[in-house]
Amino acid sequence: MSKTNPLHKGRKNIHAWYGLALLSVAAIGSVTAGAGIGHASGNTATDCLWAGSPHPQGAAISAGGWNFSCGTGANGPRWILGAATGAPSTVPNPGAATYPTGQFSDGALQPGTDYEDYCVGTEMVGGGEEMYEATLDDTGTLYWKAAGPISQWTFAPGTGPTPTSSDASLCLPDQ
Repeated sequence: MSKTNPLHKGRKNIHAWYGLALLSVAAIGSVTAGAGIGHASGNTATDCLWAGSPHPQGAAISAGGWNFSCGTGANGPRWILGAATGAPSTVPNPGAATYPTGQFSDGALQPGTDYEDYCVGTEMVGGGEEMYEATLDDTGTLYWKAAGPISQWTFAPGTGPTPTSSDASLCLPDQ
């Protein structure tokens, strides 16, 4: 059974099946990584990851209306949030659409997607209503943690928050 996001305690996680799919992908990834397929280059011990691309210590990027710099946290590479900016994003922002491990380093922000949808009773709450931060838990596992309303994320012109594709029928009354 996968570890649940502590912010979603008491909420029904509609993506329980997703953990099994990720285990399959992880197994395939560990086999292909040795062959160099899909393996990011750079120093993974010190580089910060953003959408799977490594950035060296001290690198500065802009994403979603925010400045970030690659630094070091207590547990390794970490994106340090800087000031808000009007500059366009300098990196891709696919959204918090999968587990962040291997794609983002601690401290990265992304707009929410239907991956973070959850139920409160029989009501579906869309994950796209918030932005999420890649956060390490006590065991060193990286997960997405709600970090603020989606209104704090600046989207590229012609884009915007991802509407949920989940249906409230997936939400069951508490029993």
